[in-house]
Amino acid sequence: MSPFSDPESVARYAESPVRQVPGFHDLQKMTGLLLAERIRDDAKVLVLGAGGGLELKAFADLQPEWSFCGVDPSAEMLGLAQRTLGPLASRVDLHEGYIDSAPLGPFDAATCLLTLHFIPEDERRRTLAEVHRRLKPNAPFVVAHHSFPQEDGENAKWLARYAAFAVASGVAAANAERAISAIKERLPVLSPEQDEALLWEAGFASVALFYAGFTFRGWVAYKA
Repeated sequence: MSPFSDPESVARYAESPVRQVPGFHDLQKMTGLLLAERIRDDAKVLVLGAGGGLELKAFADLQPEWSFCGVDPSAEMLGLAQRTLGPLASRVDLHEGYIDSAPLGPFDAATCLLTLHFIPEDERRRTLAEVHRRLKPNAPFVVAHHSFPQEDGENAKWLARYAAFAVASGVAAANAERAISAIKERLPVLSPEQDEALLWEAGFASVALFYAGFTFRGWVAYKA
């Protein structure tokens, strides 16, 4: 069973990112600010991987006139997003599925936080191209996920740092070790150079790193 369909894991979801992702709340805040540089007060934003609703709520609190389209493959996580948003849910259209389930827009901006590391390289390439297709010209796109050197020795070093941060944040050491194993076995993680190249290949321009936290990287790019 996927952790995103397990009721107990879904119920505990809000605790996990803060303990595992350095600067998690600031990552959401920075993402909102990067979008706000370029888009209108009444913008429509596509949020890919919106389950849980944490970034949707952060963006909605930051910009009271934005509206959102949230997409996620997990019905359980979308239910959690609905509960997390509370009265803000009236500004959000939620869609169960992957990028093909998202309306064509065009949208004023898009985000994809802590999601692409679950997607194999070829499908990731297609997903980025489909996000690009759904954006207005010059629209910003912000993405962040696991992305660290993949050479032998280097990847182990960065994963050890990821685990050390989790333990320092209150995660049990045994759970942090299991997380390392899960990342190695289940996640098709790419290097930062590969991830950045995929953004350019999908048609985005002015690709720039704005966030780095141990195994995580984040970029802002714009539809050419």
